[in-house]
Amino acid sequence: MRVIVGSKNPAKVAGVKKAFSSFFGDVEVESTEAESGVSDQPFNEETILGAVNRARNAYREGFDFSVGVEAGLFEFPHTLTGYVDFQVACVYDGEKHTLGFGPGFEYPPQVVRDVLSGREVGEVMVELTGIENLGRRFGAIGFLTGKRVVRSDLTEIAVTMALIPWVNRDLYGIEP
Repeated sequence: MRVIVGSKNPAKVAGVKKAFSSFFGDVEVESTEAESGVSDQPFNEETILGAVNRARNAYREGFDFSVGVEAGLFEFPHTLTGYVDFQVACVYDGEKHTLGFGPGFEYPPQVVRDVLSGREVGEVMVELTGIENLGRRFGAIGFLTGKRVVRSDLTEIAVTMALIPWVNRDLYGIEP
């Protein structure tokens, strides 16, 4: 099986490879930069659209699937900040796409305030932590959990959730 990921981010690529390999065994995974078509700091449904666009824009002949992954903030009541960060994955076969979400978490209130004033989460977290390329390594989640959960884990879970219809084709009415 051949899969192409619409990102050169090593954490995203590693998560995609783990998710696909857990279902399909030996999987060849390549990566390419793919436009999200959304703002650099997406919110709500824009995050979902970014994942879909990345998957569609990454798709190439010769691949079984393409994958788009986008992280963004979703408005959520009953939280400290009013926002929860989710990674959204889109798996696309050239005709149909499926979606999955990773676990959500809250950023510290100051991070959310800075993002709401127009900055990107990644930029704010690098400033806060002093760790360059944080999002390409273990991610903000890795910093906030003491590396108990890292960005590739969130990607793996989101992609696994998006793969559910593909590995249960009969239940979802997807032709092989």
